[in-house]
Amino acid sequence: MKDFRQLQVWEKSHLLAKDMYRTTALFPKEELFGLTSQLRRASVSIPTNIAEGCGRGSDTDFKRFIQISFGSASEVEYLILLSYELGFVKEHEYLLLSEQITMIKKMLASLINKLKQSTR
Repeated sequence: MKDFRQLQVWEKSHLLAKDMYRTTALFPKEELFGLTSQLRRASVSIPTNIAEGCGRGSDTDFKRFIQISFGSASEVEYLILLSYELGFVKEHEYLLLSEQITMIKKMLASLINKLKQSTR
């Protein structure tokens, strides 16, 4: 069993989830069950799957949950782009969030590659 709090990628994705809650709090109320909900769920899914994967018994299981986290990060990447293009997010905020997401995706990809090598 690994402690997810020790992983830098978990810490960064946890901060992203909190930032996403703050960002979406300013979205139009009619988006509460649309983009707001989807962005929050997808962003929370990243650190949640990292944490769940750490609680699994094998590197194979852990890798599967990290891959799910990567998919959620890609979903957030698109949804924040859509939110920006719809005018719900200002450019400077969009750029900061995109930078965070890119960093998290790189870290997840690196972790997936390490786990692939260890499960061979």
